[in-house]
Amino acid sequence: MLLNFHVPTASFQALSNWFVNCTRCVYVYAFNHLIMLVLISLLLTFFLFAFADAWKSRWLNSEHKSDYGQFKLTAGNFYGDAEKDKGLQTSQDARFYATSARFEPFSNEGKPLVIQFTVKHEQKIDCGGGYVKVFPADLNQADMHGDSQYYVMFGPDICGYSTKKVHVIFNYKGKNHLIKKDIKCKDDELTHLYTLILNPDQTYEVKIDNEKVESGSLEEDWDFLPPKKIKDPEAKKPEDWDDRAKIDDETDTKPEDWDKPENIPDPDAKKPDDWDEDMDGEWEPAVIPNPEYKGEWKPKQIDNPNYKGLWVHPEIDNPEYTPDAEIYKFDNIGVIGLDLWQVKSGTIFDNFFITDDVKEAEDFGNETWGATKGPEKKMKEEQDEKKRKEEEEEKNKEQSTEADEGEEEEDEGEEEEEEDEADESPEEEGDNDALPKDEL
Repeated sequence: MLLNFHVPTASFQALSNWFVNCTRCVYVYAFNHLIMLVLISLLLTFFLFAFADAWKSRWLNSEHKSDYGQFKLTAGNFYGDAEKDKGLQTSQDARFYATSARFEPFSNEGKPLVIQFTVKHEQKIDCGGGYVKVFPADLNQADMHGDSQYYVMFGPDICGYSTKKVHVIFNYKGKNHLIKKDIKCKDDELTHLYTLILNPDQTYEVKIDNEKVESGSLEEDWDFLPPKKIKDPEAKKPEDWDDRAKIDDETDTKPEDWDKPENIPDPDAKKPDDWDEDMDGEWEPAVIPNPEYKGEWKPKQIDNPNYKGLWVHPEIDNPEYTPDAEIYKFDNIGVIGLDLWQVKSGTIFDNFFITDDVKEAEDFGNETWGATKGPEKKMKEEQDEKKRKEEEEEKNKEQSTEADEGEEEEDEGEEEEEEDEADESPEEEGDNDALPKDEL
């Protein structure tokens, strides 16, 4: 459910008034009730009650294509808490997915923007997206598709062994800009927490599982703006500029005995005794590498007295560069969506959280993902161990069956040999009876 809340310190009446008049909100989507711990129990019960039936009404599937994959609400095959870990799961292989949820529009001007969510690839994903997109409020949700303009695209993307990265893409003046750094994503089957922090001082930070994995400057790590400096188009390297650090020693001469052939006739080679020059032609010994061959002679190198160093093209201020202190700013944030492709379905998205409070996002991550990651891992390990034992038992059973079949075949072979021997014995006895006694 999409929630708008801010922690008040007031009575229930004041809390009600606050919900009507608040101007600073945290925009949250989550499939578990831990996010409501900051509210009074009455509101906690209300939102829990509405949750199971509300998620489909808050998330709108795109109708741009008729064959989009369908999401379902589930905690998956293993989890830390069967209810708290429920999320949106892709359910059909080799499909595009497009769904989104709307919230009250806001601007991040002058304050941080934090985008956070969890993703679990429990299907051993081979190729597919695990990222989210944050859109302007004017997005037509019913027609959302891959070319719909967005503000931010953030999250993991995996395809084979070569692509296992975290996308951080910002739209600036109508163009999507990819981060120039390579941020590795998690590729196991457990749930992981992804956090993007965008600051008004034009810096950013990416966290995975509440641990910083990358940070830096928007202007340096994306190509939003032209470079501040460019090479002076009027500057040219002087014709007399000598950038040779070493030169040939003109006083050095080649030794008289230097030139030797690379290959010479084998001195141990002998003409075969049966060599017929009329038939075989003139005999020539095989050649071997010449041990005295020294290769091409080159004069020795000495320091160049006229060396001036490498010529560096001078730079000037780029006339096309204009600083922009508002690269970070998005004026009309209003929709969060999943617009992706998956070859093998089964990914679960949960705990969507958009806020301007970094600490609040970290706390929320610890209260949700942090509280269930341990039990989830334990359940997964128990399932893996159970599967391992079952496979081992099945393997032993197959080996035992093969051994029994082998023994049966061996027994059958021995029985056939005994029968053959039994069939031969009477004939021998009959032949002996037919012989005279003196020949026995």
